[in-house]
Amino acid sequence: MKILVLNSGSSSLKYQLIDMTNEEVMAKGNFERIGHGNSFVTHKVGEDKHVIEHNVKNHEEAIKFVLEQFTNEEYGVIKSLDEIDAVGHRLVHGGEKFSSSVIITDEVVKQVEECSSLAPLHNPAGILGIEACKRLMPNVPMVGVFDTAFHQTMPKVAYTYAIPYEYYEKYGIRKYGFHGTSHRFVSERAAELMGGVTPDLKIVTCHLGQGASIAAVKGGKCVNTSMGLTPLAGIPMGTRSGDLDPAIVKYLMDNEHLSIDEVDTILNKKSGVYGVSCVSPDSRDIEAAAAEGNEKAQLALAMQNFAIAEHIAKYAVSMQGIDAIVFTAGIGENEKNTREAVCNYLAYMGIKIDDELNKSRGKEVELSTSESSIRVFVIPTNEELVIARDTRDLVSKG
Repeated sequence: MKILVLNSGSSSLKYQLIDMTNEEVMAKGNFERIGHGNSFVTHKVGEDKHVIEHNVKNHEEAIKFVLEQFTNEEYGVIKSLDEIDAVGHRLVHGGEKFSSSVIITDEVVKQVEECSSLAPLHNPAGILGIEACKRLMPNVPMVGVFDTAFHQTMPKVAYTYAIPYEYYEKYGIRKYGFHGTSHRFVSERAAELMGGVTPDLKIVTCHLGQGASIAAVKGGKCVNTSMGLTPLAGIPMGTRSGDLDPAIVKYLMDNEHLSIDEVDTILNKKSGVYGVSCVSPDSRDIEAAAAEGNEKAQLALAMQNFAIAEHIAKYAVSMQGIDAIVFTAGIGENEKNTREAVCNYLAYMGIKIDDELNKSRGKEVELSTSESSIRVFVIPTNEELVIARDTRDLVSKG
């Protein structure tokens, strides 16, 4: 079975074509600047990369062009589009409507639209991708895989906000969490490395990239996570503030004469490690500046590492203990300084990691020593594979 995985952004389209007989990525790429002129796609087949400038007005034109690359005479990987058995769509927000992946129907699309107020930048883009595929591949089954679904097992005490309860009842205002497919993948892999899931297995997964979130996974189920109603909550990220005193919003509006939209832009796009360091949203740039003695860069990284450690320690309460910690995503998989700093904060728990093993980048490795009371892993995430597996399983059943 060959499955096309699509991740539709507001002006982008990431994709992978995966052969599920061996879970091999046949081709993958990213279409950028859709509808903005000068659009282009970076298409990869194995080690070969093809950057193709091709203006498209919308997602349908982008997907059509991507499909053509799969059968290209020079670097195509299939002879006919009939070889694509199913399409898996990454969908950001399923609200309380979806606690697992689903076969996409007209009713599912309607329910995803109803959740769009909770993810106004992401859900409409996902629907555009679905509608485009319906027109281009009308007989190919599709599956929706939700970022929020994995976190739907959180207990009410963990996801309810201490605001008037009527706002939860009227608008669904509660903690939802994100990066669910990543947390699910790495927690399942960690469980495999530890002998399999048991009801009492307690794992903290740290998805650390430009966007970052932490989850507490007990017995294979999420019981708490750092992001909230939106992906703005939690630890300081590349450009997002993370948790803060909500009164800061009004204070900035009053003293800087800003609108609520302007403050929202500040918190989402000008804050986090970028806002504190005044260097860059890219952790590599901030690491370099910190190494050169830039005090703001040093502070930004220290704040982020402290917040990660705080959340990990907090989840010892959620799960009544911790058996393992997993680092994943761009920073988690590659930044040894981040992993070292976080583990040093938690040394009081008995965590000990091997300095040499911690130098590894982008590969699966256990960092903890035999004396460590908590096992520590680096596990590269693979959200596309989760989507492909769910798509295969649901389509095969149907």
